[in-house]
Amino acid sequence: MSPPVGSPYRWLFGEGEKHEYKIQGTALIAREHSGPEGAEQRLKELATKLPVPPKPFGTYVETVQTGKLLFLTGMLPTEGRGAKFTGRVGAELDVEAGRKAAHLAALNVLAVARQHLGSLDKLTRVVRLGVAVATSGDVRDQPKVADAASELLQEVFGKEKNPCRLVYGVASLPLGSTVELEVIFEVG
Repeated sequence: MSPPVGSPYRWLFGEGEKHEYKIQGTALIAREHSGPEGAEQRLKELATKLPVPPKPFGTYVETVQTGKLLFLTGMLPTEGRGAKFTGRVGAELDVEAGRKAAHLAALNVLAVARQHLGSLDKLTRVVRLGVAVATSGDVRDQPKVADAASELLQEVFGKEKNPCRLVYGVASLPLGSTVELEVIFEVG
């Protein structure tokens, strides 16, 4: 991850910290920070635009918050009112298509969480990520598919906030989707 495109600043790493700097003539100029980098800033740096949060496909709500925990319903790789990725890994789709489906579902997770809280910066940790992957036969690559969702969450929230994870293969998912994510966040 680097500073926004067009920024004169670059990252400098040392002693477990990350600092922005720019070179002016022969001088190294550090950039002042007002606080730790948040999830919203990381999204900007990644040039990642979140989709419109999906609406429920049945009689349920997308989020439930109890205390400091935010539970998200099973999130599908949808755009609008339909699944963008359908089919089973190992039959109609390959692992790379499954990864794209998991990435889109994770973007939907972030969009729904932001809609509920107003800002992703209110999330202090990703507690649990459950990934169901529609597969056929003896496919054993479910973890590779799930990694696409894990990688996006890690890019947005940081490696130190990685969740525990459960990945499993299933015969079918709602709307014929390739993946379904279940996420629990901690809210600060």
